[in-house]
Amino acid sequence: MKDRRNNGEEEVHTDFSDRMTYGEYLNLDTLLAAQNRRSAHHDEMLFIIIHQVSELWMKLILHELQAAIESIRNGEMQAAFKMLARVSSTQKQIIQAWDVLSTLTPSEYMEFRDQLGQASGFQSYQYRMIEFALGYKTKHVLKIYEKDPGLHKHLEAAYKAPSIYDAAIEKLATAGFPITGKLLDRDYTELYEKDQSVEAAWTAVYKDVDKYWDLYQLGEKLVDIEDSLQQWRFRHMKTVERIIGHKKGTGGSSGVGYLKKVLDHRFFPELWDIRTNI
Repeated sequence: MKDRRNNGEEEVHTDFSDRMTYGEYLNLDTLLAAQNRRSAHHDEMLFIIIHQVSELWMKLILHELQAAIESIRNGEMQAAFKMLARVSSTQKQIIQAWDVLSTLTPSEYMEFRDQLGQASGFQSYQYRMIEFALGYKTKHVLKIYEKDPGLHKHLEAAYKAPSIYDAAIEKLATAGFPITGKLLDRDYTELYEKDQSVEAAWTAVYKDVDKYWDLYQLGEKLVDIEDSLQQWRFRHMKTVERIIGHKKGTGGSSGVGYLKKVLDHRFFPELWDIRTNI
């Protein structure tokens, strides 16, 4: 007679003396030992975990964005679409994280805020790399990372690399659209500015979806990502306002004022403007 206490799972492995375990595969000992509070306050654990989890999701976003850029430039559009859809799904997870952090009250945060020193989310290098990958290039932020020469070199390479919008514009040109020549051989460190030829190309794509189906899908994937990023930025701003009001950020930024200002930046301006024109 079977032992009902096993629930019919007699073949489940229990001897791991010479096998890799789940914890070993995920390096859980290292991962779960990384939440080191600098105060005795209960809620600092929440603060640390939210930011660490967000950094893990950003690592995945970068992994997918960088691969998508390469796929677009190689003409592997279906693979790129799958990667960009995963980016959008991942962004939803990061947006929802603000709801959890918002359970931290102003009084609770002030109990351990001083322990952060000048450390701030403003210094997240993965977030900067996401901005770079989407085309928002700001050279002055590189100075933050000079303390670590290896990291600084890594960021500088990302700063000089083409963004996903550069790759998209290249595809418009490949499809036969007359794109302004300087855009196809430009300095990728320069902040992208709206161009009439790009707007005309996207307008044509959206007016003849059947003919330019791949480009149309690419445009919509990019809009999805920018839409979600702006939602993330807005939730970030409101969460900061909810917890510290209009105090300066620990990293020296103006806090809510800075976060409101970056909401005005558009990554893919033509893709938004054509909605008025078509």
